[in-house]
Amino acid sequence: MTAGRPAAWREGPGDDTNDEPVEYATLTYERTGRIARITFNRPDQGNSITPDTPLDLTAAVERADLDPRVHVILLSGRGKGFCGGYDLAASAERLMDGDMAGRRDATGTVLDPLVQMANHDPSGTWDPMVDYAMMSRFTRGFAALLHANKPTVAKIHGFCVAGGTDIALHCDQIVIASDAKIGYPPTRVWGVPSAGMWAHRLGDQRAKRLLLTGDCLNGKEAYEWGLAIEAPEPDDLDARTENLVERIATMPLNQLMMVKLALNSALLSQGVENSRMISTVFDGISRHTREGYAFQQRAAAVGFRQAVRERDGAPYDDAGPSTNKG
Repeated sequence: MTAGRPAAWREGPGDDTNDEPVEYATLTYERTGRIARITFNRPDQGNSITPDTPLDLTAAVERADLDPRVHVILLSGRGKGFCGGYDLAASAERLMDGDMAGRRDATGTVLDPLVQMANHDPSGTWDPMVDYAMMSRFTRGFAALLHANKPTVAKIHGFCVAGGTDIALHCDQIVIASDAKIGYPPTRVWGVPSAGMWAHRLGDQRAKRLLLTGDCLNGKEAYEWGLAIEAPEPDDLDARTENLVERIATMPLNQLMMVKLALNSALLSQGVENSRMISTVFDGISRHTREGYAFQQRAAAVGFRQAVRERDGAPYDDAGPSTNKG
């Protein structure tokens, strides 16, 4: 019986610290008390997305979801930023050759870089469903954060751009450093946000304001626009995020699940799944237009980073890891 103990409703299973270690290719997993900490772990590559990323993320989220000791899932990144998007230096410069292969043996499937390379050949016939079958597996993996039973929180520092936003916008809460950069510059050429979450998170006009220009927000602007729940100064990011996840973790697990399911019902009724499907199809199309081929060919000739500098040059003048705003 718990009637005689103060705040007994906050109690949960005991804290067994002997968690079995699991190795992931792109991230690490740690549990401290009631908080599962998933951290992208490719800092030298800007935590860029590879075919292993959605598999690792799905597995780690499921691990946290099934652990009765975990009440909240915190997602962050090591190094200079949260996530710089897909490993496009490999795919743009080398037409998705073996450098984009993951640990899974995908030979002959839509996940095989050689299959995608052949489908990408502008001299041949492009099958949009081969592209969709590949990209939809990425976005479904990222959506594990939205569909998890337990609350998910993204802690963003440095940069969260392009495909990195496909991940972060699936989280229930975003805490972002005031000087961080968030946005989807590839809408300027060679990309459409495949997660389809921008209008659902920002509303129609603000989403269009960003995606019709490829402009980014800094963290302070993201908070002012309602994209993030907090935008502390960089030195306060860890403390403010810890304060939030500790407050969430104190809630009974069943209460957290019921609240998230109830609120997700409103979000999903807006057509999130349809937005994801349509956006993923258009993302594939954007890489197979005349302009998309021109960008890829330029990247192959001068390197992806130089092609991006040209993409983000005048009148935008916002290339690099910051928004270049005060």
